[in-house]
Amino acid sequence: MTRCDLSLGFVGLGALGLPMAINLHRAGMRLRVHTRSRNAENSPELEGAVRCSSPADGSTGVDVLVLCVSDDAAVEEVLFGANGAASQLRAGSVVLDCSTIAPATAQRCSDRLARQNVHYLDAPVTGGTEGAKRGSLTVLVGGASEILERVRPILEVIGGSIHHFGGVGRGQQVKAVNQVLVAGSYAAVAEAMALGQHLDLPMPQVINALKTGAAGSWALEHRSTAMLNGNYPLGFRVSLHRKDLGIALEAAKAVQLDLPVTSLVEQLELDLIQNGHGDEDVSALHRWNQTRQES
Repeated sequence: MTRCDLSLGFVGLGALGLPMAINLHRAGMRLRVHTRSRNAENSPELEGAVRCSSPADGSTGVDVLVLCVSDDAAVEEVLFGANGAASQLRAGSVVLDCSTIAPATAQRCSDRLARQNVHYLDAPVTGGTEGAKRGSLTVLVGGASEILERVRPILEVIGGSIHHFGGVGRGQQVKAVNQVLVAGSYAAVAEAMALGQHLDLPMPQVINALKTGAAGSWALEHRSTAMLNGNYPLGFRVSLHRKDLGIALEAAKAVQLDLPVTSLVEQLELDLIQNGHGDEDVSALHRWNQTRQES
């Protein structure tokens, strides 16, 4: 299928989902949209898309249903709850799940959908809101390769690179590895910024010097200045990242592996959440250093 041949439903218009849906709409795909709050459905950049009252409505007659929701419970509710998508998905259609959930949940959803001849791919994404807006997300796919090829025109709009890792759930396992890396890099950048500030170094110059060396990272490039300014523009919420670390730690536990750095970052994030910072960007890990210094 080409892009224009595909009829899409899109459920979940949050910080990542909305720009993803906008890019698909701009690419000329026929789009039905739904989000829990209903507010983002009214985005001017979705003018012409069909606004739907429920996941079931958003799934009526579509070739592919794209999900980008917050957690395992939300995915299962969207698919199988009251007015859920599964009630309307037709045989042969595809659920393309860009949410980050446990691999076992992805496999369970796939098995349930297969009973009605609906295909499922887990396709979590990484790249932040910047990548979602640019259409340059990295997409990590688990599921049948022939189904991946059917939805590739969609993934080429939202993603700059598409990677297939095997059966359903494997994309989520790779995303867990990604979130472990994110945890360590954000925490390290937060501590490095705190140290530099307390040494009274010229931090913009320090960042510029270090970002092209061995210490360079996405977090240093894109979040260090915000940390210095005490301003945390939302790219990915602390609360959602902590949820993802829980998935990673469970995966590690299942193979008898300890992840001490990841466990520590999870505790730091829990502390931030308990102090009312769960809806801030993950770069708010820098806030933890600030609050401890002030206390």
